[in-house]
Amino acid sequence: MTRVHGASAVVTGGASGIGRGIAEALITEGAHVMISDVDAAAAEQTAAEIGALWVATDVSRLESVEELAATAVAEFGSIEIVVNNAGVGPFAPIAELTMADWRWMLDVNLYGVIHGVHTFLPILEANPHGGHIVNTTSMSTLTPFARLGAYAVSKFGVAALTEVLQLELEEAGSRVHVTQLVPGSVRTNIAQSTRHRPDGDKGALQDAAIDLSFSSSTHWLEPSEVGRITVRAIENDDPYAITHPDRWSAVAKRFSRIEQAFHQYQDDVD
Repeated sequence: MTRVHGASAVVTGGASGIGRGIAEALITEGAHVMISDVDAAAAEQTAAEIGALWVATDVSRLESVEELAATAVAEFGSIEIVVNNAGVGPFAPIAELTMADWRWMLDVNLYGVIHGVHTFLPILEANPHGGHIVNTTSMSTLTPFARLGAYAVSKFGVAALTEVLQLELEEAGSRVHVTQLVPGSVRTNIAQSTRHRPDGDKGALQDAAIDLSFSSSTHWLEPSEVGRITVRAIENDDPYAITHPDRWSAVAKRFSRIEQAFHQYQDDVD
């Protein structure tokens, strides 16, 4: 069990959306929180509104994440909870993606989490009682969607990183626990993130009104709801925090196709 009350936490991508929801939920449960975001103005405003500290951070740059960690340690003395949540999610068909599109998406969504794990894991391991890492993936790692190819690829990478890290920490008897947060449809501005691309780095990825990109029957959650789910998962040291149990039938259908493939060519194996 990870103790949230009194813990010091860092939440990347904390100025809005799921990150803000998690930060607010942690603060409600008595944690001390530092949020980071590439949007400094938004981070400053959110921090003032929810009672957090803030740092401007570009998670795609290792040195920026290292600066975040140093600032948090200097402020709190120790860090017990790290939420690698920052991400971007514009839409485009795979056939239209440029190499700049791929690099930007992977730099933020995948390398951003790699940088977070690389930087914060040793800090958590040094704590007498360990700590907790949350990596945000996506329901698209379980049931991929059209036009979210680059996003899904980046999140599949984070899912693999998280699951392997869980295994390795368990084998080592570590006191650090890891949760994979798997959100479904959440009302955030992640689909309006191209404004954060480097100057001159344009491609096919386009912002979209996220609620118009899915069917009218889609079950939407608010970031605050995801925040409460995440805090409960941290407290329970759960390996997964899945926000949309109603998606299980679609996931099970995909797993059924995979299971069939395991047996399809059995007669061809010596």
